[in-house]
Parts: sequence; C-alpha cells; structure tokens
Amino acid sequence: MTEEVLQAIPHRPPFLFIDKVLETRDDGIVCSRTFRSDEKFYEGHYPNAPLTPGVLLCESVFQAAAIYLVKKAQSSGNADFANRTPVLCRIENAKFKGMVFPGDEIIIDVKDGETLAGFYYLSGNVKSKGKTVLQIKFALAMLEKK
Repeated sequence: MTEEVLQAIPHRPPFLFIDKVLETRDDGIVCSRTFRSDEKFYEGHYPNAPLTPGVLLCESVFQAAAIYLVKKAQSSGNADFANRTPVLCRIENAKFKGMVFPGDEIIIDVKDGETLAGFYYLSGNVKSKGKTVLQIKFALAMLEKK
C-alpha cells in the first residue's frame, strides 16, 4: 500500500483492501488491490479451493470511496472534514458477476452520486482480468472523530 492510501483512511492491515490509487477524478476514483495467496482468510474460504469473499470485494469499494471523499474534501479546502471519518451507512444492489482468486488484481472504480443531508451516495464497479466481478451502490456518511 502507498503512503497516499495510509494518509487518507484509518484502515490498516489486515483490514486494508486498497494497494494504490491509480486515478483521482472530479467525479470519482480508481484504485487497485492484489489479493495475495498468503492472506489468512483463504485458509477458511475455502480450504483447497480458495476464493476471495464477496464481502471483501465490497469493502475494497467502500475503502476506495472513503479515500475519494477525503481527497475531495482536502481539495475543496473543507477544514471540517479533517475531523471526520467516512463510515458506511447503506448498501444497495450488490451484484456479483464473477470470482476473484488468490493472486488476482482488482481495479476498483468508484463514481460520485448525489449528496443528501450529509450522506454521500456512490456506486462502484470492480474488475478482474478486464471483466466486471462486482457492481454496487452504497452510501457513506462523514462522522466526527472521537
């Protein structure tokens, strides 16, 4: 993982699922993550036939979105965001369309949607080997750090 990722969100290994930021746009972000064969969750999901859990693919999207919101706030000069942490508050329409295996790299593309009453609605698309493996819509809120 890069320093850019570590500076943006509080997540740390073993629960950090972004390796690097590939592109930041006004309307979103593109990040990547390579799942290593030595990651502990593969021991139980599934023994002798390891498969990346769908919930971790979702988490990679949420973390990419959190990085995007932090970068967006920083670029706008919004000092209030410095004391806030992005937190997941809604998941909608998760569609799993393929599988991710140990050694696979995923490309996570998050797009901004609307903001209503402090909730940020976004969508994510995850690809592996050029094919979509996950599409999801979700919302994050920026909660004050305690």
